[in-house]
Amino acid sequence: MKILTRYILREFCVPLFYCLTGFVSIYLLFELFGSFSRLMAAKPGIPAAAAYLAGYFAPYFQWMAPACLMLATLYTMWRFCRHSEIVAMRASGIGFFTIVKPILAMSVLMACAVWWVNESYVPRRSSWAKRFKDMRFDAAAMGDANRILYVNEMAGRHWQANMSRSRNGIALEDVRVTIREPGPVTDLSVRRERRISSPRAIHEGGLWYFYAPRVVWFENGVETPDPSVPADGGLRCFREFSERPEDMMLENCEWPYMSTRDRIDYLKTHPNLEERTRRRYGYDVWAQAVAPLACLVITLFAIPMGIATGRQSVFRGIVGALAMFFAFYGLTILCMVLAARGWLAPFPAAILPDLVFLALGMRLFWRNR
Repeated sequence: MKILTRYILREFCVPLFYCLTGFVSIYLLFELFGSFSRLMAAKPGIPAAAAYLAGYFAPYFQWMAPACLMLATLYTMWRFCRHSEIVAMRASGIGFFTIVKPILAMSVLMACAVWWVNESYVPRRSSWAKRFKDMRFDAAAMGDANRILYVNEMAGRHWQANMSRSRNGIALEDVRVTIREPGPVTDLSVRRERRISSPRAIHEGGLWYFYAPRVVWFENGVETPDPSVPADGGLRCFREFSERPEDMMLENCEWPYMSTRDRIDYLKTHPNLEERTRRRYGYDVWAQAVAPLACLVITLFAIPMGIATGRQSVFRGIVGALAMFFAFYGLTILCMVLAARGWLAPFPAAILPDLVFLALGMRLFWRNR
């Protein structure tokens, strides 16, 4: 790495670190004001409390990261212009793109971080943090909060499991499956159902295997044990169960905490959603997919605005950058409303703000090159 590149990275990363630390600290203070007393009363431990705060904060990272990049870029470019460092670099034959390339590279890395947080960390930790808060930070009650409920209306099967041993639900514990069975043709008043309970069930090779299953039949509420199932249990395969673990996990995950892939799968497995809900969910899928682009777009127009703070006036550069920043998110909200009302398709509504301000940022960038 060249000395100039290391210097620009150091000058940029220091204010970026301060901005990130400041935003996170402000968030933590506001969150602790409302939850500190309950945390102290529950005493979940420092690791659990830190995991809760990180998980609860993670969904907001996609909006905080572009703001931090904009402020750090404005400050860095203002310092370079105020001390005539850009003039010295250009006089030495260094191109403008070479000067700002480390800043653009950091914005790309931050975009990758936003993508990882949205697609990996939020689905795993943010939903857990919300359940942890709903349970008043009681670690012992989290087992009930992790209960899995899944209803297969077409097959008449209702699944319950107190805990998943893995994130993808391949292994479940304390499983109970209730199955509606057709009654005798000669007597339609008879209501029959079958209940299968097992301490553990695993999904392997597309089939469900139950350990020591207990099968009980009910006719009009009267219990009748199934004599075909041995009393000593053992491992038994239920080939008629077509439910997939990923469908169960999706059913028990809240929409704001799903990854893009999970949201697409959810829309495929729920074709009967209301049209307005489907339009809103469709926009959310594409908005989450293109969210990392905001880091690059905002950095691109923050660079010329930062140069304006040094060459013309600090007020003009900062106000111009803030105006474009709020205009970007204002257009994003407008497109979201248009997509929810069906006046704009989900994908164009999600990508339009990025394209508009990317073109504007490239034009400003080209003029200041």
